[in-house]
This record gives sequence, C-alpha cells and structure tokens, in this order.
Amino acid sequence: MPKPVIITCAPTGGVHTPTMSPHLPITPAEIADASLGAAEAGAAIIHLHARNPETGRPDPRPELFAEFMKPIADGSDAVMNVSTGGGLGMTREERLRAAVATSPEMASLNVGSLNFGLFPMAAKYDDWQHDWEPEFLEMTRDFIFKNTFADLEYIVKELGQGHGTRFEFECYDLGHLYNLAWLIDQGWLEPPYFVQMVFGILGGVGADLDNLVHLHTIADRLFGDSYEWSVLAAGKHQMSFATQAAMLGGNLRVGMEDSLYLGPGQLTPSNAAQVTKIRGIVESLGLQVATPAEARERLGLKGADRVTV
Repeated sequence: MPKPVIITCAPTGGVHTPTMSPHLPITPAEIADASLGAAEAGAAIIHLHARNPETGRPDPRPELFAEFMKPIADGSDAVMNVSTGGGLGMTREERLRAAVATSPEMASLNVGSLNFGLFPMAAKYDDWQHDWEPEFLEMTRDFIFKNTFADLEYIVKELGQGHGTRFEFECYDLGHLYNLAWLIDQGWLEPPYFVQMVFGILGGVGADLDNLVHLHTIADRLFGDSYEWSVLAAGKHQMSFATQAAMLGGNLRVGMEDSLYLGPGQLTPSNAAQVTKIRGIVESLGLQVATPAEARERLGLKGADRVTV
C-alpha cells in the first residue's frame, strides 16, 4: 500500500504582501487561526513565518512566533516547522532567531543560494497598503538569497546538532540536491531526510513536469530509501504539482506562502480551503492523508514535548 501523503501548509510566508490579498494572515492571532484551520483540514505540518502585526512585513522576532506557536500547540497536534528563510534581506542571525528560541521539531533550510525574483509582482498593483511593499518586491531585481556552504554548516550544527531539530530541506534547483548530499557526506546529518522540491520561483527551477520527474530521479539516486520527498510549486502551479507529487508517491505542500489562489482568478478565502481542496484530490486518488503522529514517525522527529513554546 502507498504511504499516506504528508500535507504541509505554509499559511503566510515572507513572499506575498498585504495588498495582494485581504485573506493573508498577518497578526499572530490570524496566523494561529489559519494554522489551526489548516491542521483541522488535514495538514500534518505547519510551516511558520511571522509578520509585523502593524505593517505585515516579515519579522524575525521570537516573541511574535511565541504568540502563535502556543495556541497552535494548545489547539492541535500538528508539527510546527519554523522557517530559517525568514524574509528576503534578513541576515543569517535574524533568520535563525525564532528557531533557536523555540527549538522546534522541524525547521526549513534552503540548501543553496539563488536569485529570488519577486519584482514582476510589483507591476500588478498600483494602490499599496504600505510603502515597504513595492520597495521590498523591487529590491529582488538585484538580490541573491544567500545560503552559502558556511551558512548551511552553521545552521545544521546550531539547530540540528544543538537542538535536535530536523529539517525541511528546500531545494530550488538540481544543484541543491547535491549540496544536501555534501552535507550528509560530512556526517552532520542523520536520516531520514525530508526533501522539499520547490518549483516556479523566478531564479529557481521552472514548474515543468519533466523537471519534477528529473529531480525525483536524482534524489532517489543520491538518498535511496533514506529520505521522504515533497513538492511545492508557486502560484498557479500549486495544485497541479501537488497532485503530481501525490500520484508519484510523494508528499506535498500548500498554503498562502506559495499561492494566494484556490483556482484560476479565485483568491483563496483561507489556508484551510487549500488544504481541504488538495486533501479531496489526494483521497479521490485512493490515497490516505498522514496524521501528525505518522509524520513524526516517518521523519524521525523529537516530539512536541521538546519544543519551547
């Protein structure tokens, strides 16, 4: 029997800005509610970012994370996955603040540097809620999302070895899989590895099915039976790529970090709506959705009782 599909939901992220959707969770209370709704709909893992509650700008302060992680822990058994990507332009130390403070079961880790182009989105809007939004998007025209080998070594040792945190290894291109293999070869990581293949970001691998199949083939060659794989795709590709991942025996991620839409031209009213939609697709394929307990077992997580919230 195929393994149940692990659904991750990323409810707010650090990519989209408040002008783009009135439904984007901004305040800690909104992020907590969105996360609990996604968990109730079937998400086993919640991938977390924080935002300034006044402006909606990505914010690294641990106290903001604490405001929504506590109610999420109290109201669900979902795995909390704290971002170390933060917001574009943050320093490495800023990006790590929340994860170091909360010692989560999981944290994301972007496994390579890349151009991360959000600037085309600025042309779609004229009336901005906040002055920082167009400036934030436009600066990515001349921006590299920095994740050097020194950064990767520091993070896997600080969080992985220091806190027992497991990683969602975000791979935006073929070379990132080989970067992860190098980290493993150094003896700094233990299996199982959770590989999140990211498609459709300007600067990363394109959302083409041939690319998905090729990255999956190479990951199999590099990691064998020591890994779980998942797929996320940006924007209009979200649901189709998530469906393809499930059909190929993988896991998937949805959420308003990756897409603000539920269907063509239809803003999603909530993160739960996206989870509900993909869960229906997964179950219509004759597959089951993994519980948080099943995700913890398959990913070798340390348990919610060892998280600081």
